[in-house]
Amino acid sequence: MSHTVSPDQLAANRANASQSTGPRTPEGKLRSSQNARKHGFTATSFAVVRLEDLNEVAHLREDLISLYRPVNSQELFALERVALAQQAILRAARLESGFLSNCLGESFDTNGQSRFPMNSKLAADIEICQAQNLNYLLGDGFYRLISHNNSFALLLRYQAQAERQYRRAIQEFDRLKALREELRNEPNSAESETNESTCPPCETNPTRPENPTPAPDPPASVPEPNPERDGDPRFLEGPPPKARPSEGALPPILGRE
Repeated sequence: MSHTVSPDQLAANRANASQSTGPRTPEGKLRSSQNARKHGFTATSFAVVRLEDLNEVAHLREDLISLYRPVNSQELFALERVALAQQAILRAARLESGFLSNCLGESFDTNGQSRFPMNSKLAADIEICQAQNLNYLLGDGFYRLISHNNSFALLLRYQAQAERQYRRAIQEFDRLKALREELRNEPNSAESETNESTCPPCETNPTRPENPTPAPDPPASVPEPNPERDGDPRFLEGPPPKARPSEGALPPILGRE
């Protein structure tokens, strides 16, 4: 149900809003930073199915908010970009791990034997441990994969892009943070619209406008028709008619000076 706000109340709301300094505590600033948000940040929308933790990016976001303490929605959005970039960096590390595991698998045949064992001259007179042998097989499989496709080059590009997005998001937050003094008293558009349309009457020091609009005069009341009274000369509007002198009567004689 809509509530109509009078012009006086609307002027009082605007005057009170112009004198507000905004929240002062970090907790209040964090809550007020959500006022103008038109989107939601759902962490589960950014997780890879059956691979990544559903709350991974949510934890990154909480850590960033606790560290940087954003004071408006734009700063919070910049930190959410930082959280997504951090998740992309971790994802690139997982991609690299999976790619190298695939390289190691390429060095074995279907029977589980190495396709190209280590040269006997390399292992002459020394004992080769299992880790060294696996390193050799990893390099062999890596060479086989990059010889047939550019998957490793794409992996490097993905890593570089994730790191570049991270730096840009940090720079954007720093830019917004430097504008805090200029944007500190900026009225919140969503909150102002709410006050103008649904704000209850404010009784604390209302400020009247300089030139208030005068209220219209009430309409004049019209008497109801009364047939018995309308014909009676006693109820006619205006002064009663003067009596006319009777026929034959002489006018009064004025005295002489």
